[in-house]
Amino acid sequence: MSYFLRRSLHAIIVVWAAFTLSFILLYALPSNPIEIMLGGEDAGAVTAAQRHALAAAYGYDQSTIGRYFHLLNQAIHGDFGVSMQSGKPVTAQILDVLPETLKLASVALLLALTVGFVLALAASARPSGRLRAVLLALPPISMAIPIFWTGLLLLHIFAFRLHLLPSIGNLGVQSLVLPAITIALPAASLIAQTLSRSLDDTFALPFVPALKAKGLSFIRLYLVHVLHNAILPTLTVIGVIMGHLFSGAVVTETVFSRSGVGRMLQGAASVQDIPVVQGLVMLAATAFALINLAVDLSYPLLDPRMRRIRDAAAHTD
Repeated sequence: MSYFLRRSLHAIIVVWAAFTLSFILLYALPSNPIEIMLGGEDAGAVTAAQRHALAAAYGYDQSTIGRYFHLLNQAIHGDFGVSMQSGKPVTAQILDVLPETLKLASVALLLALTVGFVLALAASARPSGRLRAVLLALPPISMAIPIFWTGLLLLHIFAFRLHLLPSIGNLGVQSLVLPAITIALPAASLIAQTLSRSLDDTFALPFVPALKAKGLSFIRLYLVHVLHNAILPTLTVIGVIMGHLFSGAVVTETVFSRSGVGRMLQGAASVQDIPVVQGLVMLAATAFALINLAVDLSYPLLDPRMRRIRDAAAHTD
């Protein structure tokens, strides 16, 4: 129980730190969002009283400390205020576009896991040779290519030249293919690189020759014993990747003109819609913290050694 409480407290601190840092950065901007909202109005048509009322509605009549604790209290209750651009509640706006981003992230994660595991298993199954060298060279090359460049290249080939897939929009399953591949390629590369190294390290452990001497088949040795021990470092990478899918969606949804959390963040940042930006930052931070908490809590279930360490720490406490 103490292990669970410690990891949960760590997740809460991460979310609180993200809120505090985003507050400092967003509310320290030199421009005035209220003036941006009134930028299209005739200067003489807006009275001082109206400006003051608008500033009060968004908390700009409070001190910085007062505004911080007011917004923190709202955020704890899931309320991030009202959008300066649309006048709608931020939480409702996020919930409207979140399903599209979740669909994209889920498909991208499935692709990344499939490609990453296949590459790593194929490379480690060939302890030497040209094929292994080629397979191990693919992850660094893929990770070095910017996401937006990959997206534009896929658009050019499969949408504009071959006309196989739609180029923009949220038009069903087909419209998910290109943006999902764009996000999945660097994630798959990281998974393949981490898992292949972990598999190599596990194959070098003393229990592998012992199991071979007992006549265990290579497939059973590989998939049951070696992979089970090598998967733990990859779980950490998968948790980080799932947290970073949000940042990949920002670029990808912009390139492919998909409505989602990424495009909302890009649009809100361009007009300094601070409540929306902070709401999306908190969404990303919360998702990142919860995913990594789930990964941390899964370690003792998968590795008996972690359970012994956890139990020993709890006994010491």
